[in-house]
Amino acid sequence: MAKKDHIVVGLDIGTTKICAIVGEVTDEGIGIVGIGSHPSKGLRKGVVINIESTVSSIKKAVEEAELMAGCEITSVYAGIAGGHIKGINSHGIVAIKEKEVTAADVDRVIDAAQAVSIPLDREVIHVIPQQFIVDDQDGVRDPVGMSGVRLETKVHIVTGAVTSAQNIIKCCNRAGLNVNDIILQQFASADAVLSGDERELGVALVDIGGGTTDIAVFSGGSIVHTAVLTVGGNHLTNDIAVGLRTPAHEAEKIKQKYGCCMVGLVHKDETIEVPSVGGRNPRVLSRQILAEIAEPRMEEIFTLVQQEIVRAGCEDMMAAGLVITGGTSIMEGASELAEQVFNLPVRRGSPMAIGGLVDVVRSPMYATGVGLVRVGASGVNDQRRFKSRDRNTYSKVRERMKEWLGEIF
Repeated sequence: MAKKDHIVVGLDIGTTKICAIVGEVTDEGIGIVGIGSHPSKGLRKGVVINIESTVSSIKKAVEEAELMAGCEITSVYAGIAGGHIKGINSHGIVAIKEKEVTAADVDRVIDAAQAVSIPLDREVIHVIPQQFIVDDQDGVRDPVGMSGVRLETKVHIVTGAVTSAQNIIKCCNRAGLNVNDIILQQFASADAVLSGDERELGVALVDIGGGTTDIAVFSGGSIVHTAVLTVGGNHLTNDIAVGLRTPAHEAEKIKQKYGCCMVGLVHKDETIEVPSVGGRNPRVLSRQILAEIAEPRMEEIFTLVQQEIVRAGCEDMMAAGLVITGGTSIMEGASELAEQVFNLPVRRGSPMAIGGLVDVVRSPMYATGVGLVRVGASGVNDQRRFKSRDRNTYSKVRERMKEWLGEIF
């Protein structure tokens, strides 16, 4: 049995499925040692709407992962998505105390950049530094040790609804799990599927899940825009169910087995068997009919993504094109259709730079889960804002006062 100290667990709480991925951190890197997946019943558009159903699905996914990994899972890094997620760019500036930048100066300038008006019903999930500016020298990644009198930073702040985050924590707690941190799903997916060159050159990650489509735009090595659209693969399943007059669970199977979102890629003589509703005999239909239903919906999703990127002013930042990931991106013709809509190179993204059960997890549907393991293992998000058994407010204020007094004296 592996030591718990070296185990990191990512819990992707999605609209269609809940997936637990167990990673073992070694000197060589991260090896995936366990995976558990279970259909998700308690979420809609990335947000928890039924606590009991979600808890039940989490327990089953975690039990499956524990069995495969041969270890007990007590804490997880959970993903968050949903239409309530908003990303903003901010700017902070402070004076450098000792004429040389210290870690304390970096913390102060990030705090200054965070000083933006956020409604009481929203919570900061991530503060991601994009670059630092020492005096007039911009593009600095790590300013510690540099000489100067003024330190500035540009950051990307991701906020979400407090209640949505609390519900995710509540579900994990009821399933007997501690939440180490809550991580934005596209931030995790990007860590798993994007290369350093793509981030540097400029790329848009589009993670098409069941209930949401998550967008993250990178340029110059840092994240410049995030957004979540409340449209995804479930809308496509619903279109197929209505268009072919078949139950929703059968429509999902047909989509996964025969789905194609470009009519031009389907041969005229290909047929599919479609189960009917109410015990009627199944019908044999042309596969082209399925493609004719799927293409407009996928085109709509990509068009909405394009509109969001244009609205954010990021359309000229994507020199490396697009990377599509998530379960819906597996559908035949998805990358070709995206190339038509965006007029940019598009590739399908699968998790990279991992070991262990590579063949099992090397699929776009596991991008978020693997990314959560990678982010958790690297300790990128040290904020720990969301803890399941957080200390009371008094102790947090007392610690902040100690830090503040330490800076003065």
